[in-house]
Amino acid sequence: MSEPEIGAIVFDVLGTLVDEPAGIRAGIRELAPSLDDSRVEQLLSLWQRHIDREQRRILNGLRPYLTSDVLDLEAARLVAEAAGVGDPTAVAALALSGRRLPPWPDTVAGLARLAERFPLIGLSNASRTALLGLNAHAGLRWHQALSAEDARTYKPDPAVYQLAVTVSGRPPERLLMVAAHAWDLRGAQRLGLRTAYVARPVGDPPTSSDGFDLHADDLAGLADQLERAQGRVRQVIGGAGAGSRRG
Repeated sequence: MSEPEIGAIVFDVLGTLVDEPAGIRAGIRELAPSLDDSRVEQLLSLWQRHIDREQRRILNGLRPYLTSDVLDLEAARLVAEAAGVGDPTAVAALALSGRRLPPWPDTVAGLARLAERFPLIGLSNASRTALLGLNAHAGLRWHQALSAEDARTYKPDPAVYQLAVTVSGRPPERLLMVAAHAWDLRGAQRLGLRTAYVARPVGDPPTSSDGFDLHADDLAGLADQLERAQGRVRQVIGGAGAGSRRG
């Protein structure tokens, strides 16, 4: 990774730090315990397609901005109807499953390790309320958690990444965006942030045309790379300082 030194790390949350499909899948099983695995996966796909489609419609100006809470409730209603469940209480509970997402095995320890060296910013398409709930449920450690709700749009709109730039008080090139979704990293790149892809089973892998700064298998691997990069920068700065004193 090239200079300047990283001033803060910005993390995507859904899919990158928490297993979103697992949480929704668990909610569907609670809604209709008699469903077999194949049917659960079909309903999970129905949920995901709805969220993706409606966020794209909002981004394309075809629908006014709505928080993730509203979209989740819409998805829950569609899933419940397809499952033959009409109980409003059960539907409401399913809609909240997006706040009960399990962290990946390396997430909590990885964030704690990185937080010792860098300011950490969470940047999520989840609403403020949903982000609070899922942060608490998964035990995520932040110095700041930002919701796309504050920009009234969704990633990859540049306005969402600008939230992190503004809050950090640093230029974009000193922020490192970390995500398991190539589309998310491309959006951050367009605003000038540096990028790190972390592989997850539910992510969107890079293509041959992507040029991200870092690639890691998990957060421990990312931390290793950043520590090595920091060491190189300090060596360069120290060497330059020593040379000036001799002169």
